[in-house]
Amino acid sequence: MKRINKIIFLSLLVSIGLALSVLESSIPLPIVIPGARLGLSNMVILVTLVIFGLKEAMVVSILKSVVLVLITGSVSSLMYSLSGGILSGIVMYIAYKYFSKIFSLIGVSILGAVGHNIAQVSTAVYIMSNLRIYSYLPILLITSLFTGYFVGLSSIFISKNLKKGLSHIFNA
Repeated sequence: MKRINKIIFLSLLVSIGLALSVLESSIPLPIVIPGARLGLSNMVILVTLVIFGLKEAMVVSILKSVVLVLITGSVSSLMYSLSGGILSGIVMYIAYKYFSKIFSLIGVSILGAVGHNIAQVSTAVYIMSNLRIYSYLPILLITSLFTGYFVGLSSIFISKNLKKGLSHIFNA
């Protein structure tokens, strides 16, 4: 029963991540920075990482990216989403697992946002064969400080309450 509960909960996390991604794409940002997003669905990845671990966070991240492409039909975004999600997840895992005495979840989230932006810009550089695209990276990195802070702050609240609520489901 424990394994089924875990699969069901991870499926719900993928669904929540999808819903947040779709919602986020309809929210206009107060500043015009092409490609910049709030990163709301990254809350789901960070919470999954905290509650379950790296493997489950990667599964949720990859499934969210693939299913989002199926929903939106934007096949070109798959490489950007996968590269950003995978590098972000690995960076957040390393920061959370080995440097949690230094970084709170806010710091872990900011590092994840930075990793996400580096991966996506590097993917764009590779696809377009143009190194000048890296000149856009500083703007995105500054943006990631604010979005990472918000995602981290929200993730602290969510993961703390989910750990309490899920302990009786998975220990039963």
